[in-house]
Amino acid sequence: MKETIRAGNRRRAACPEEAAFLDLLRTTDMLSRGPAQVLKTEDLSATQYNVLRILRGAPQGLCCGEIASRMITRDPDVTRLLDRLEKRGLISRYRETKDRRTVVVRITPQGLKLLTRLDGPVEAAHRKQFGHLGRRRLRTLRELLRVSRRDEG
Repeated sequence: MKETIRAGNRRRAACPEEAAFLDLLRTTDMLSRGPAQVLKTEDLSATQYNVLRILRGAPQGLCCGEIASRMITRDPDVTRLLDRLEKRGLISRYRETKDRRTVVVRITPQGLKLLTRLDGPVEAAHRKQFGHLGRRRLRTLRELLRVSRRDEG
């Protein structure tokens, strides 16, 4: 990265790409606080919530590797994350009968109830954050974000 250029007491990015990157980081930090407060009421992290939502969409269950590949943020220790969710009774794990090396993870009825309780408050937090943009701007924002991820795989 190029060195930042001083402008008074503030530094400005040396290139527009760096400025965009820094704006995204600041925005992500700010926006993550709203839903995090909602999840905190249920003693749930954003990563745990993400896993539960993934599993809700796969009622047949998923192996650990598939869960990891679908996560929004990469967590190097998915096993420990699943351990915590299992301990709370929100997921269950079992070994596949055909291949005993494969562990399949499913969301439990208790996990589904928790997600149902959180659906409204999480949606309200997102509407509060983005509702002022309107559908057209949200569509544009989502498209720009998709394009920016294009080469990052």
